[in-house]
Amino acid sequence: MQDFLRGPAGRSLGLVIALALLFVVGAITSGDRFLNLENLLTILRLASITGVISIGVTFVITAGGIDLSVGSVMGLTTVVATMASVQLAATQSSWILMVLVALAVGAAAGLINGVVIAYGNVVSFIATLAMLVGARGLAELISGRTTQIVSNRDFLQVMRAELIGIPILIWIFAVVALAGWFLLNRTTFGRRTIAIGGNLEASRLAGIKVRRHLVYLYVLAGLAAGIAGIMMLGRTTAGTSTHGLLYELDAIAAVVVGGTLLIGGRGTIMGTVLGVLIFSTLTNVFTQNNLDTSVQALAKGSIIVVAVLLQQRFAARGPRRGRRT
Repeated sequence: MQDFLRGPAGRSLGLVIALALLFVVGAITSGDRFLNLENLLTILRLASITGVISIGVTFVITAGGIDLSVGSVMGLTTVVATMASVQLAATQSSWILMVLVALAVGAAAGLINGVVIAYGNVVSFIATLAMLVGARGLAELISGRTTQIVSNRDFLQVMRAELIGIPILIWIFAVVALAGWFLLNRTTFGRRTIAIGGNLEASRLAGIKVRRHLVYLYVLAGLAAGIAGIMMLGRTTAGTSTHGLLYELDAIAAVVVGGTLLIGGRGTIMGTVLGVLIFSTLTNVFTQNNLDTSVQALAKGSIIVVAVLLQQRFAARGPRRGRRT
């Protein structure tokens, strides 16, 4: 039983229990207002955008890094994708052009992060902090600090569509989560990511091209931010430099609560998804009961502290690890 509880299944079970308890609290305090289908879909919609960003961040943290720029990069993708020239070209060709532009911007930002960290030997915290500031500033310059409205009706129609009664945003989150789980748990790429997080120097000696792999990881995080930017455009119908503000903190919190070690070497996509759902449900419960946002922030902070303390206890039992980037 102890081995089970310490394993991935046991950790996920704990998160499921925590999520179930939140649902019980919501049902007791709000009744049918909380349990109705529309409210449950609202919880999933709120979780979807942060969830997609969190999937990308999970890979970076599993490898022992950090990415503080994903929120700002998401905001930048919404601004570039809604530029007048881009929307005009999309109207004349296809709405898919807006999607490709957002993905390209996210991947480019991730590429810059990866190259600076892997080949410039800059600590990931500093490199991505610089990108956080730079991407937000570039978004403000491009947009002139104004809100850019999405005028492409085909894009809005697709992003606001429903499949068997479930919004497309939730489907995108589900697809990204499944793809992330498969990539981390069933491919060589995922095994290398975990190995680098466990011991970077040993991974290099084992023949893994560590620097190139780190670049791939930050590009992946940038792509996730680009996908989240597309989803944000569909939800708000506008691109602005304020989109994604502090989303990086929500993503990191969800990843940590989900069970991915901050020191690297262990990552879980399922745990990240559950972490996102826990925070989204917590927000909904507080909203349903008209509780102060300050109390909500205090509750979130307490959850994060407990999760980090549990991680430190777990890490103290494990072997010492190599250098991090």
